[in-house]
Amino acid sequence: MKTEAITALTTGAVLEITLNRPEVRNAMSLTMVGELRQALAQAESTAGSAQAIRVVVLRGAGGHFCAGGDLKDMAAARMRTLQNAGDAADPIAHVNAEFGHLCAAFANTPLALVVVLEGTVMGGGFGLACVADVAIATETARFRLPETSLGVVPAQIAPFLVERLGYSQAKRLAVTGGRLDAAQALAMGLVHQQVATGEVDAAVQAVLANILACAPGALAATKALMAKARWSAPADLVDEAAAIFSRAVQGPEGQEGTSAFLHKRKPNWVPA
Repeated sequence: MKTEAITALTTGAVLEITLNRPEVRNAMSLTMVGELRQALAQAESTAGSAQAIRVVVLRGAGGHFCAGGDLKDMAAARMRTLQNAGDAADPIAHVNAEFGHLCAAFANTPLALVVVLEGTVMGGGFGLACVADVAIATETARFRLPETSLGVVPAQIAPFLVERLGYSQAKRLAVTGGRLDAAQALAMGLVHQQVATGEVDAAVQAVLANILACAPGALAATKALMAKARWSAPADLVDEAAAIFSRAVQGPEGQEGTSAFLHKRKPNWVPA
């Protein structure tokens, strides 16, 4: 996969994707959005193979995670709107929707998603922070939700903000043009861990070791069940959850996990 706006490096079962436009603090262009979705789709397509990707690590180059959407793309969309007044298609809405589809794709991936947050975290970058399974921030991370102060709306990331932070905190950030440092983001539950910049790689490796100790199929099934549980009463999921559990116990991962436990060895999905 040839890329312009990201780099992608596979090490064993881990795909590390780096937003690679440091000259603009990794502002998210439509090219970057497309490459991110393609990289994720390719990683997901390896499921079940000997070279299966199990974890995606997402980070930014140059000491920043992401400064939000690329204003050049928005300006171009605005120009197309003016030039084609009266057309049913809305170029600005299209650009905005692409960011939403990106966040939704990463939110719904069956793979484990670890996001490393440094420097500027805004707009679509803020949205990706909200969908991470594990979000690690360094002390340099600065989160910003500036849309309302610019006369616009955090349209695509709003649902993910509400889900991650709850309605009250998300609304407070939106109506104040919210600013958070890493410590505040940790206290609020936006991120799960704060580390010093020099310790971030070790922190990521520790998280990866824990994730890779989990069976990939069980992890994916658990993520799917938890996603459904957000909108369902627990009693409504009893039979479905029981069926999922039964399939897991009787499946190859359940049998291997039980055997490994009884024989006091690591299961075969744990990297050597």
